[in-house]
Amino acid sequence: MFGIKKRRAPLFGGVAAEDDKDIEVQRARDVARHSFWAEARLLLRDLVFALMFAALLVVFVVQPVKVEGTSMLPRLHDGERIFVNKLIYYGLPELQRGDIVVFWYPEDPSKSYIKRIIGLPGEAVEIRDGRVYITSQGREQLLEEPYLDPQRNVSRANHTPVEVKQHYYFVMGDNRDASSDSRIWGLVPEKYIYGKALFRYWPLGSISFISHESEYNVESPPPSAADGGEAQ
Repeated sequence: MFGIKKRRAPLFGGVAAEDDKDIEVQRARDVARHSFWAEARLLLRDLVFALMFAALLVVFVVQPVKVEGTSMLPRLHDGERIFVNKLIYYGLPELQRGDIVVFWYPEDPSKSYIKRIIGLPGEAVEIRDGRVYITSQGREQLLEEPYLDPQRNVSRANHTPVEVKQHYYFVMGDNRDASSDSRIWGLVPEKYIYGKALFRYWPLGSISFISHESEYNVESPPPSAADGGEAQ
């Protein structure tokens, strides 16, 4: 009436939010936009840290390796992909007989090979009729190798004794009839070994840890004919 508009009473008992500069006014759209960018920054930070951690892991701890060839049958097949423990290069843990290791080929360090450690420093390795004999501290023992496939070790070859020098290793492939190893080109320097087989991740159906052969041990050699036993 008379053209006079009725004034709406201010909120909060006569005090509007704009009247107090210490009161923060937030709008739902602004809050959502700020929250999105904050979360995006946190996600980006976590991603950067994850990539850095993965890079450090690959450089210093593990490395993916592709198996090429059939020299490690039946344990490892051509085309399989595995992770190797690179800490072995720093002696963590120490190399043991039975470890499957990757190393730079002594005659051409631009190439990498994968084999099994057979002879340790200070030992002598001899092969008679396809079987491995280890001499350590004057005692000869026959090496039991449960991982071998007899059908891939039919040549029953012989090899003269080889003295394994300190900081060197005698290595062989499990597929003895089709493996180029220490029987042919000699010992592997410890400094050339840069990884120990740790985990098979491809193909997916064969995913598994590659553990040290727990059954791997040495036993007394069988008696010879001269001892009254049968000759092997």
